[in-house]
Amino acid sequence: MKKINIIILIITMSASESNSQTEKNLHPIKNQNDYSPPPVAEIKPETFKEFGMTRVDNYFWLKDKSNPKVIDYLKAENTYCETVMQHTKDLQEILFKEMKGRIKEDDQTVPQLNNGYYYYSRTEKDKQYPVYCRKKGSVNNPEEIIFDVNEMAKGKPAFLFHDYEISENNNLAAYLFNTTGSFAEFNLKVKDLLTGNDLDLEIEKVQSFTIAKDNKTLFYVTGNKSLRPYRLYCHQFDGTGNDKLVYEETDELFNLQVDRSKTKDFIYIKSESFTSSEVRIIPADKPLSEMKVFLPRLKDVEYDIEHHKSKIFVKYKDNENKNSMIYEAPLNGYEDRKTWEEVVKHNPDVKIEGMDVFDKYLVLFVRTKGLNEIKVMNLLDNKISTINFPEAVYTVSPLNTPEYNSTKYRYNYASMNRPNTVYDFDMEHGTTEKLKEQEIPSGFHPDDYIVERLWATASDGTRIPMAVVYKKSIKRDGTNPALLYAYGSYGINTDAYFRSSVFSLVDRGFVYAIAQIRGGSEMGETWYEDGKLMHKKNTFTDFIACAEHLIKEKFTSSEKLAINGGSAGGLLMGAVTNMRPDLFKVVIAQVPFVDVINTMLDASLPLTTQEYEQWGNPNEEAPFKYILSYSPYDNVKAQSYPDMLITGGLNDSQVSYHEPAKWAARLRALKTDKNIILLKTNMQSGHGGATGRFDGLKEVAFNYAFLIDRIGVKDK
Repeated sequence: MKKINIIILIITMSASESNSQTEKNLHPIKNQNDYSPPPVAEIKPETFKEFGMTRVDNYFWLKDKSNPKVIDYLKAENTYCETVMQHTKDLQEILFKEMKGRIKEDDQTVPQLNNGYYYYSRTEKDKQYPVYCRKKGSVNNPEEIIFDVNEMAKGKPAFLFHDYEISENNNLAAYLFNTTGSFAEFNLKVKDLLTGNDLDLEIEKVQSFTIAKDNKTLFYVTGNKSLRPYRLYCHQFDGTGNDKLVYEETDELFNLQVDRSKTKDFIYIKSESFTSSEVRIIPADKPLSEMKVFLPRLKDVEYDIEHHKSKIFVKYKDNENKNSMIYEAPLNGYEDRKTWEEVVKHNPDVKIEGMDVFDKYLVLFVRTKGLNEIKVMNLLDNKISTINFPEAVYTVSPLNTPEYNSTKYRYNYASMNRPNTVYDFDMEHGTTEKLKEQEIPSGFHPDDYIVERLWATASDGTRIPMAVVYKKSIKRDGTNPALLYAYGSYGINTDAYFRSSVFSLVDRGFVYAIAQIRGGSEMGETWYEDGKLMHKKNTFTDFIACAEHLIKEKFTSSEKLAINGGSAGGLLMGAVTNMRPDLFKVVIAQVPFVDVINTMLDASLPLTTQEYEQWGNPNEEAPFKYILSYSPYDNVKAQSYPDMLITGGLNDSQVSYHEPAKWAARLRALKTDKNIILLKTNMQSGHGGATGRFDGLKEVAFNYAFLIDRIGVKDK
């Protein structure tokens, strides 16, 4: 159910065709009757009674993947999906080659200095995974390969390389990986960089880790049966016996994470729910010493800390300061709140999303009026400067700047028609240096496109921002195909960043739009709160308002409008399709969280209990009835539905495979039309689908081909 932002895009006309030719290039759209009958899931009614209500779930049995009949059913759905899509094979290959042509296959990130080494990753032609490297002292020195993920992934149907960290003496590299495609838990290994061999150590079910300053103490966090990270262990590289349990988080609403400060002087143990937090501290050079609580957890108080010499900066949020503020606390005596000094005041119009602390500077990553900004405070005089950006619609994101003494801050800038570009901002002199711009080998001209910011009016009068990009040559006459994407949950922002694959659609006459609906944090923390819990339906009505606005402004029509969302964005797809199936022609829902009431009632499932703070606790009557009123699976009814492609992952830990499977079965059983519904389950991977970059592109090409075919446009 939890939080992955997945994008689906589409393709139709050649770049040289005019918009008016779209109508001429329509081909007859086949319906369900033109193919062999789809699989029919066996009906095995399960009855549930809650709060005087009775629910009957005919497909509850599909959640048991140890049942061979479940696997047989999923395979039958995949076979049916391939049969229906057989005639698009050539188109899928064309799309794949086109998208691959926009990727610089042999590429390299900008090297970043960290503790005497320059670290970077690179990709090689025709290879699926990155190679992680470093050079000692200078970018001109010989390369040392730390991890070649291509070699590590050989012979494995899925391989996720999640993260790595280098010890203070630069000799060890701890890393996380799995072969399931799951985003929830990994195996932890440690590589000796002097010998190139892994240590005789492998720890399962790890979710975060860090190495202490003594180069021999490893902290790591493991999950429980429902994958909630809850136990912190300590491992000594030169020790013997069992690893020591350092701390256990017993509150089911809280997740545990371990990290270290930029100064490398402290280990942070963070306990966080969706509304509260608590941080414990251990000196990194005395890792076996007793941890200290920085500020005991309080209801509706969230904070984060970062060490700076003899003081600590605190990003602090409570009900009176929802957009956060910054305090400065002394390193000794921080337990007394009276010693804290306010450094950056709360601003109801500016949300502080993050901070980065350097020896001479405090950098704030903020959001105002739906757009990102970076502010730099000189700690000598507390003067704040803002890094300015030229366009009306853009996104900027901080990149890793690991050196505490750095006077340069690295970030990425992009917009819907501007490729990703890496910059260093010189905090001392106020100048910006461009380091690298994303290369599009097949060619790209930003001025061929128009990017606009639009505002739709929601049903309660709230103005909802959208970002759109389209070819300059198209006409706004209501005949254009369009794709509308959104997410709208967990406070995650859906920014207007550059997606090279989207131009397979834009160059052929599509309008591509992003709806920044409530449930995200694009307009501040209140925007998030107004789209969760008992306000969740605002997310759905906002999206419908955005779709209606595109039609009203003649960007498209309901006969040409496609929509897409994944995970919690798949919940959005299910809800709005139940509410307004007439508004959309095609729906693509990736790993959709659609069986909301059943999942939220099952505390044994991954990530459920702590999600009560997002959706509500269905063991209480009011939240139960509210969730039930919009849960997509429970609200499928006898009506016409658009053409739909629904995807899942057998190893998905965020949204169990049975949710999309049950939803597809129920839709087919109740819908009154002859439109196509396809269920496609990745039998080797999890929430993000295929793990290799080219295998991932093939999945996108498949989805594009479905959309083009269902829209009924002939590709030239």
